[in-house]
Amino acid sequence: MKISIHTMYFLPDYGSAPILINELAEFLAGRGHDVEVVTTMPRQRTAEFRGLFTSVKRRLDFRVKRFWTNATPHPLGRLLAWNIYTAGTILNVLTLRKGDIVFLRTPPLQLGLTGFLAKWLRGAKVLLNVQDIHPDLSIESGILRNPLGIGFARALEKWVYGVSNHIVVISEGFRRNLLAKGVPAGKMSVIPNWVDTDFLKPLPKDNPLSRKLGLQDKFVVMYSGTISISSNLALERILEAARSLNEEKDILFVVVGEGLKKGGLEQKARGLGLDNVVFLPFQPYDDLPYLLASSDILLVPLDRDKSAISVPSKLYNFMAAGRPILGLTMNDSEVAAVIRGTESGLSVLPDDSEAIGAAILELKADRDRGRTFGANARAYVAEHFAKTTILERYERVITEMRP
Repeated sequence: MKISIHTMYFLPDYGSAPILINELAEFLAGRGHDVEVVTTMPRQRTAEFRGLFTSVKRRLDFRVKRFWTNATPHPLGRLLAWNIYTAGTILNVLTLRKGDIVFLRTPPLQLGLTGFLAKWLRGAKVLLNVQDIHPDLSIESGILRNPLGIGFARALEKWVYGVSNHIVVISEGFRRNLLAKGVPAGKMSVIPNWVDTDFLKPLPKDNPLSRKLGLQDKFVVMYSGTISISSNLALERILEAARSLNEEKDILFVVVGEGLKKGGLEQKARGLGLDNVVFLPFQPYDDLPYLLASSDILLVPLDRDKSAISVPSKLYNFMAAGRPILGLTMNDSEVAAVIRGTESGLSVLPDDSEAIGAAILELKADRDRGRTFGANARAYVAEHFAKTTILERYERVITEMRP
């Protein structure tokens, strides 16, 4: 039996998806499964991949198959990229056999066509892994507005759920969303994203990377991750909070990452004349523990309309680092519930820049409380989201799908 894992992005691309899928593939291969990852060429073309349209390489104990697609961040360009990638995965269906597991990490929903063909032409089993609720996220973000387009996307979503043999969602909120759309409860499992708690752990703020970046002597409020449609408005409110705190000379806002909305965010910062905000590119993955340790507050922003349909995996990564979390999210969201329930930080509304600034000053004034929040966060993640524990649950689901 082969496990064919489909994901748009994979190492050496940055982001949580490439890291998580690499760890999943390594784990399953280490358990003796025949594993392949079906993905795209890296967005930053290195000499190894330049000029290639397809690539098959072995990485440790599993294969990585890549197909070329475009790499523009524009929404229409991204839609085109999803379609090109899906076409490549359909070609890969010919390599599957009866009883193989086709693991589809969505978005894009177009991968449902790959699952359909794998299931009905080759006799494979389809496991759908829902990481974001689409098309809800695109509709709430205003990217998808045309009524006909919305209707088609809704129909595609329903069809994809029907094609799948089993569906894994990452939170109870996602499960409730799919139940409301008619997906049977017995067809779903809730398995959250995991954290490598041996890799991501509390480290001293004064470390080689913080010194390199000049952060060791600042009170650092940090966001690290993709700058995307799910958090752009909340990040803009952070910039407004930074303007209100401009006289606090020891507070520095650090935004680390890339993404569709980064250019607009940098433009807004320039327009506000901010000298207490620094934008940095993604840092090498091996430096991530030191990057997070350079912070005093870690931000988890979710725009008002996205709070119920997204649970960023960065929340648990940040908690593993043992720093207080400041969630910018609606009070009834899962992110806010986790922060409150674990006493791992503070949560304020994502569009209230005044409350954001007040929460930052509150944590700055009471460092002992911040350290307690960080310790609580670390303990919670180590108990509930450790990598091996979660990956074993994935393996059980896959094993139970065997013919």
